Amino acid sequence: MSEATVPQENISNLPEFSVSELSGALKRLVEDNFGFVRVRGEISGLKFHSSGHVYFDLKDDKAVLNAVIWRPTMARLRLKPESGMEVVLTGKLSTYAGSSRYQIIVEQVELAGLGALMALLDERRKKLKAEGLFETGRKKKLPFLPEVIGVITSPTGAVIRDIMHRLNARFPRRVLLWPVAVQGEKAAGEIAAAINGFNQFGSGPSSNNKFPRPDLLIVARGGGSVEDLMAFNDEAVVRAAAASAIPLISAVGHETDTTLIDFAADMRAPTPTAAAELAVPVRAELLSQTLNFQRRMLGCFTKGVEQRRRHLAQLARVLPRPDQLFAVPRQRLDLAGERLGFSLRANVQKHRAHFLKKSALLRPQMMHQRFARARARLEGLARLIEGISYRAVLERGFALVRGEGGTVRRRAAALKPGEALTLTFADGDAPATVGGAKAKGKKTPTDQGSLF
Repeated sequence: MSEATVPQENISNLPEFSVSELSGALKRLVEDNFGFVRVRGEISGLKFHSSGHVYFDLKDDKAVLNAVIWRPTMARLRLKPESGMEVVLTGKLSTYAGSSRYQIIVEQVELAGLGALMALLDERRKKLKAEGLFETGRKKKLPFLPEVIGVITSPTGAVIRDIMHRLNARFPRRVLLWPVAVQGEKAAGEIAAAINGFNQFGSGPSSNNKFPRPDLLIVARGGGSVEDLMAFNDEAVVRAAAASAIPLISAVGHETDTTLIDFAADMRAPTPTAAAELAVPVRAELLSQTLNFQRRMLGCFTKGVEQRRRHLAQLARVLPRPDQLFAVPRQRLDLAGERLGFSLRANVQKHRAHFLKKSALLRPQMMHQRFARARARLEGLARLIEGISYRAVLERGFALVRGEGGTVRRRAAALKPGEALTLTFADGDAPATVGGAKAKGKKTPTDQGSLF
């Protein structure tokens, strides 16, 4: 009823409210008349507050509804809100007096039908593929015969029993089970933590872990609806599988089920049982193959030896007999033996003659004759030396004149008046002095018969 239609006398009878009173009344009215409701729409304006609360708008083509998810509720949600996601929100309507608006307090988030869920998964797959997490080149080769296999699955389901049964039937290996929830709110976090945990074995603080590092990982779950398998479509699980340094087999659901972890895994198995078959070969087949290889090796070896024996026999037939082969060398040896005796005797005779010749020179008579000839030659040489010696000249009356320092004076012109001389005669030396009156090179009446 508008103010114009209300009688003037009744306006003054209307109750008066403060803003807070009116906001409170409206809040009670909305909350009392609209308890829990389910609202379908598209998420927009998504905002994650630092407090942990989430604020967004739920809209359709004609209206917008504010929505809020408190932090405790956010931690329990199976499906996390994303912008553009078409969802059905379950919650309680309320008002926010601070901005005079109403809003829904969300308690549960569901995708609006299977089509919306598939669209969400397809969008997430395109995003992760664009990052290169599904590239074939980064996938690792599975070990031929792993010593330790790590299995990530529920400890109570039939999956682990099927895997163990098939492993024991094919080739028993040591299995480490990391128990996780395979659906529900905690499933995605536990699966991602299990993959990362196995990869930490043998490094860092966990290197003291009593369990060995697995050579192969199997992430497995039985069949279920798309909603049941959502944990294996979680972005954290996919990133953990792609980052695993240990080769990983994805075995989620049945053969027709496909999850995002299948694209990131190094190998996809259609079922958990098939994953066990991919993990190990059949022991009996390996033994049979090994024995077959052994038989083939022995057969090849025996055949090779037989071929070489025949070849050797053929070569032996074309070779000459030993007596023919060694006849000529034997004859040459006999001739050389005969010549050797003659040669040795001739050599002995030659050396004996030489020895006798040399020994004859050592007889006493010959030695005396040689010594006499040597003595006579020595005496002749001594007389020759005496004949050409200056002392023999001195015996004939000559004298050797030496000046100071022992230098020989051979010319009178070389003498100086008053110079001291030494005269060497046959029987000794005598001093002398050069006189003052002297004509160089000429005799005077006073120096006849004397040099002075």
